[in-house]
Amino acid sequence: MAPGRPPRSVAVTDPQAETAVTIERIAAGGDGVGRWPDGRVVFVPRTAPGDRVVVTLALDRPRYLKGELQRVVEPGPHRVTPSCAHYDDDQCGGCQLQHLDESAQQAAKRTIVGDALRRLAGLDVADPPIEGADEPWGYRRKITLSRAETGGFGFHRRQPLGSVFPLDHCRIAAPSLMEMWQVLRAHPEVIPRRADRLSLREDGTGGRHVVAHGVAPDGWPQSGACAALLESAGIEASIWLADSPDGARRVAGPEARVAGLAFEQINPAMGARVRRDAVARLGSLAGRHVWDLYAGIGETASLLVEAGAAVSCVELAGDAVRSAPEQAGVRWFEGPAETVVPGLDPPDLVITNPPRTGMGKAVIEALLAAAPERIVYLSCDPATMARDIKRLAGGFVVTEVTAYDLFPQTAHVEAVTLLERR
Repeated sequence: MAPGRPPRSVAVTDPQAETAVTIERIAAGGDGVGRWPDGRVVFVPRTAPGDRVVVTLALDRPRYLKGELQRVVEPGPHRVTPSCAHYDDDQCGGCQLQHLDESAQQAAKRTIVGDALRRLAGLDVADPPIEGADEPWGYRRKITLSRAETGGFGFHRRQPLGSVFPLDHCRIAAPSLMEMWQVLRAHPEVIPRRADRLSLREDGTGGRHVVAHGVAPDGWPQSGACAALLESAGIEASIWLADSPDGARRVAGPEARVAGLAFEQINPAMGARVRRDAVARLGSLAGRHVWDLYAGIGETASLLVEAGAAVSCVELAGDAVRSAPEQAGVRWFEGPAETVVPGLDPPDLVITNPPRTGMGKAVIEALLAAAPERIVYLSCDPATMARDIKRLAGGFVVTEVTAYDLFPQTAHVEAVTLLERR
């Protein structure tokens, strides 16, 4: 605070007092946004634009407030009844937007991307267009369940933080995963007692996987019984132990082409559409050298090679590299992008799909030094994407942005941005 400036006056608010608020929009993360009587912004989960609601105070900060919904006095035009019982009954934290219709969800996601670009990248842009999902339900090909205090497995509640409720059925999970889950939940004896998390997955080849995390040194003695139990139910699944920093190791069940924890998009149909669109934005590829950063198991590289490019793939996860198919025209570089990228031959074009944390400083500097004609940036976190775009602004200009609703019912959104060399 500047010398001589008096401290800001903040109204003392009774956390038990009920206050009427009108919700104006949806913020990143999925909370509704309104105004408190003193003018401060208040974030209220599980609310919809146009809702007239009554809330109590959960968090009081000088610049903003966090409220808890007590009741809806008058619903907004886009509020719907959630179709999953866990959403309200158990305050499931996996979905944030089930109470919004499809058009409102997509409008919110457009604004989330546009707001990040304006506020964090300093761009004068409108909210981007959005590509809707093929399937709003049953699309998710991987779920991770946590052990509840009762000993079973389930999902984390939105509140209280850290609390886990037993999962019955997840409506956004693929039916193939729920089929596995119904078998396993009825036979907890085949799950390691010390496992703190359990991942169920269907990979892009159709292979199914069960991965136990946080297992004690004795491993998973029941792994064979787990595989046999699933097989008796007509389910062929590879059984994995994630007991080292290097990933997971298969301990039972059939061999798998894709490793149990190798990264793939959890919505394969939409993920394929995003990859096709991203590659198309690079333009002509015949004879061009392309960096494919954070390359996963090489799904984007396959499209690049088919179009005639020579590809340098960079990927940190060894299990992903080992799961990638061998392809002429593709060279793999395993390791952190921050250390690998500065040593690569300069590219003509770049496609990058970093994790939520975005790209490291060394990667940004390498891109500025290499000065490719185009960079296509795929992101599941608009805020870190916008931060990286701002860091690249000295050498590149944003010419196109599209949002994709890869994760219906949640506040997550994918974005593809084209940057061209200045």
